[in-house]
Amino acid sequence: KNRGYRIASVVELAKKYDCIIDEEDGELIIDVEKLAAEIDFDGVVEGHLSHLLKPDMAIVLRCNPAVLKERLKERKWSEEKLMENVEAELLDVILVEALNHAGEVYEIDTTEMSVYEVADAVDSIVKDRDARKKYKPGRIDWLSELEDRLDEFVRKV
Repeated sequence: KNRGYRIASVVELAKKYDCIIDEEDGELIIDVEKLAAEIDFDGVVEGHLSHLLKPDMAIVLRCNPAVLKERLKERKWSEEKLMENVEAELLDVILVEALNHAGEVYEIDTTEMSVYEVADAVDSIVKDRDARKKYKPGRIDWLSELEDRLDEFVRKV
């Protein structure tokens, strides 16, 4: 907002467009297809489902799964939810979904970045076509980087 963008969360928009289906374990279940069809918003939509709303551009914020795991532990997330998120990051789930639903897609490794550095990176992607090259998808490969430690990040079946 401080940079002049209109910002709304997926949850705000889901409420506005009556796209909340249910609530489960304290989390809202959103009808993403209905929201994508009905949304009329020119600005930045933030949230874990925003990339599914068929945006012109999606910027996926990435974090090393080892660091993400520790951050989620500090937030006292349940082991199941923590591992679900760590696995999704390890396997590029959100990135792949974004590539399937959004126009242009970029990714930022935020692992060692401050909030201000992330905001600067997002701003450069939005405003500077040349800067976008640095954030093209495919540069981040957690599987290769963490291949000797994969058992720490994958749930046992």
